[in-house]
Amino acid sequence: MAFELPTLPYAKSALGAKGMCEETLDLHHGKHHQAYVTALNGFVDKDPALQGKSLEDIVKATASAGGPVFNNAGQHWNHILFWQCLSPTGGKIPGALEKKITEDLGSVAAFKDAFKAAGISQFGSGWAWLVLAPDGKLKVTKTPNGSNPLATGEGKVLLAVDVWEHAYYLDFKNVRPNYLQNFLDVLANYEFAEAQLKAA
Repeated sequence: MAFELPTLPYAKSALGAKGMCEETLDLHHGKHHQAYVTALNGFVDKDPALQGKSLEDIVKATASAGGPVFNNAGQHWNHILFWQCLSPTGGKIPGALEKKITEDLGSVAAFKDAFKAAGISQFGSGWAWLVLAPDGKLKVTKTPNGSNPLATGEGKVLLAVDVWEHAYYLDFKNVRPNYLQNFLDVLANYEFAEAQLKAA
C-alpha cells in the first residue's frame, strides 16, 4: 500500500494570522512534502525489501546507510509530525507539559531559549526537536537534513520544527530566529506535545 500525503489538520488559510501564510502551506505541504511521498513510493515500488514495511521501519532500517530512501522516508515522517505541531490556537503550554518542562529544563524560558538555539545553530537544512529521552527526561536536540530522533534513538518526539528555508522564507525571509520565536510563542501546538508526553 502506497504512502500518502496526510491532510492538514486545519485549513491552509488558518495559520496566516499566526505567521504562516497560505502560500507557504501550499508550497511546503502540497509541493515539498508531496515530493517526498512520491519519491519514497517510487523507491518502495522498485525494492521488494521495502514493500510491506511501515514508515517507521523504513526510517530505522535505512538510517545507518543514509541515502535517498532514508532522506525521503525521514522527511515524510518528520513532516507528518510537523503539521501536527502547528495550530491556529497555538502558543499556550498546558499544565502537565509546563510542569515537566520546568522540572527537566529549568523553566519555560530556558526551554524556549534552548529550542531556539538548536534551530538557529543547525547549519543549512534540518530540524529542532523536543523529545522525551530514554531516561525519561525532556531534551532539546537537532538533526540535519531529513534525520530525526527516530533514526538517532534520542527519544519520543513531543515537538518538531522544520528549519529548512522553504518552511519560513515567504513569511520571514532569511531571518530564521524570528521564525523560531514565532513558532514557540504563537504557532506551536503544545496540546499535541502534551498528548505525546502522556502517551509515552
